[in-house]
Amino acid sequence: MSHSSDLIATDIDAYLAEHERKDLLRLLTCGSVDDGKSTLIGRLLHDSNMVYADHLQALEADSAVMGSAGDKLDLALLMDGLKAEREQGITIDVAYRYFSTQRRKFIIADTPGHEQYTRNMVTGASTAQLAIVMVDARHGVMQQTKRHTTIASLLGIRHVVVAINKMDLVDFSQSTFEQIKKDYEVFTDNLDGTIEPYFLPMSALLGDNVVNRSEAMSWFDGPPLMEHLETVDVTEDADLVHFRMPVQLVTRPDLDFRGFAGTVASGTVAPGDRVTAVPSGASAVVERIVTFDGDLDLAGPDQAVTLTLDREIDVSRGDVFIGTGDEQDMLRAHRVDATLVWMAETPMVPGKQYLLQSATGKSNASVSAIRYRLDINTLEQEATSRLELNDIARCAVSVDRELLFDPYSQNRTTGSFILVDRITNATVAGGMIDGPSSHWDTRAADTLTKQRSAVTREERAARYDQQPVTVLLTGLTGAGKGPIAAALERQLFDRGRTVLRIDGQNVRQGVSKDLGFTPPERSENVRRVAEVARLVNAQGIIAIAVLLAPDADDRERAAELIGRDRFVEVFVDTPLDVCRERDPGGLYSALEAGTVIDIPGVTSDYDRPVSPDLVTTDHGTTSDAAAAQIVALLADRGFIPTS
Repeated sequence: MSHSSDLIATDIDAYLAEHERKDLLRLLTCGSVDDGKSTLIGRLLHDSNMVYADHLQALEADSAVMGSAGDKLDLALLMDGLKAEREQGITIDVAYRYFSTQRRKFIIADTPGHEQYTRNMVTGASTAQLAIVMVDARHGVMQQTKRHTTIASLLGIRHVVVAINKMDLVDFSQSTFEQIKKDYEVFTDNLDGTIEPYFLPMSALLGDNVVNRSEAMSWFDGPPLMEHLETVDVTEDADLVHFRMPVQLVTRPDLDFRGFAGTVASGTVAPGDRVTAVPSGASAVVERIVTFDGDLDLAGPDQAVTLTLDREIDVSRGDVFIGTGDEQDMLRAHRVDATLVWMAETPMVPGKQYLLQSATGKSNASVSAIRYRLDINTLEQEATSRLELNDIARCAVSVDRELLFDPYSQNRTTGSFILVDRITNATVAGGMIDGPSSHWDTRAADTLTKQRSAVTREERAARYDQQPVTVLLTGLTGAGKGPIAAALERQLFDRGRTVLRIDGQNVRQGVSKDLGFTPPERSENVRRVAEVARLVNAQGIIAIAVLLAPDADDRERAAELIGRDRFVEVFVDTPLDVCRERDPGGLYSALEAGTVIDIPGVTSDYDRPVSPDLVTTDHGTTSDAAAAQIVALLADRGFIPTS
């Protein structure tokens, strides 16, 4: 529905042009059952003259037969279209209404309040920019109020109108309003999101503070709901920097045209811009931005467009166009941490196979671990082994096809997904990705038990004449870690010690051959090496780990895993210019030639050890000399005999 305008009769083209220029606000109503959500929307439409005459006549007739507002119009019937909804006076399914005013266009979703239909609320909130959380002034903040507020926060909805409704039933009491406001603020203070609530006392049934200001609540000087909806600024939330456009269709209507259709998720694009297709990494220049209404000079978020390129590159559905530049790269992982809202009546048990569908395509997936379940009332994290209907939980999700994504907090389109039951094809969960998942905190299955060795630690120490220890050599690419480790291995062996060298190059060809070189994959490589070193030490053997290990937190976690009493960190501190000159494997040369490659300390961060056990180098000296320093340190700390 649209507001009446004289232009409709005098200049329809001008009217349509004016209408097209209005910005669009997507919003939803939510809250506990019978808080007045449908009535509010009905009142909003009615008092804004957005109800057609024939609809109004039908509403009057329906109100007389099945209305629940006494002798008044039951405006909730405008939204509750299902027979079951009208009979029970509740909302079951999500009802959408489109309308516009002179200032703005709106799409409003009326979502159900029953806990049973929380999944429907998630559906309505998934595309909303603003949420109207209804609160019955007689009952205050209820469990569903908290649940829906939490979901709105998780879904990245910043703008929230806390509509404290039915104020007429509490004599328009300001103290009641202030107490509910205080209770709501106490709850939201514990949320991680950045909710910006606007508290509004109202009576949807009588129309107070809906479209017109309330004379009965003169103590409230804020704008009524309609004025707030027309003026709230949601454009500041749009990301106009990082270009993302998932490809939904490759169009080729004839031999002379090849275009890539999709909806811009974030950022802007213009003819002449260079874009990169991921995961392939191929790039090209945009020639045209094609739409049904003609070519565009610029496209931005939420616009459906077709891009043509200046050259042929291999792009298919599920690929994503991004802006060219290292700072705009999407993340990739086979395992992510995500917040799940479970929507199925069948419980979720980790390990079951589902289909994961996101803006970047489909893949087989399973929930590999449940970190915790969120208690909606207290926001405490609870341990659980399964998820029930409407549970909200932090989980680790594994996929067989590398997932391209941005964190949900940065991009709601590329950071979200749904899980689909492979048998019924029903959507069972909605997910918001936090980032790549780490195995550091993954718990082993409860059915496993630790097997004790029949040989004691003391017996091994006596046999090998040494104490087990892991020596981690860390430093930049080309620092000399490998040669020093080889020299250390030789010197220890010549002294009669039992030693195993775990070189990163060798690990990458076996234990970690499935890993790439992204930060989460580097972290996982460190974890795997630490696990191997821990097992080696358990056999009384000295382990030498040779890893770049650029992240200080990973090195700290490795020390905790192995045991701080038998972990020695050696920082091979060689100047970067020397490392470049050595250029092992030609990595630095490849980078200078334009190859996209990550070299920590050059293209990404390398956290220099703050307090390593030893700082050494073979620059200006020899690998044997550096290794001798490490041997002396091990002898000084009692891991090996002094001679």
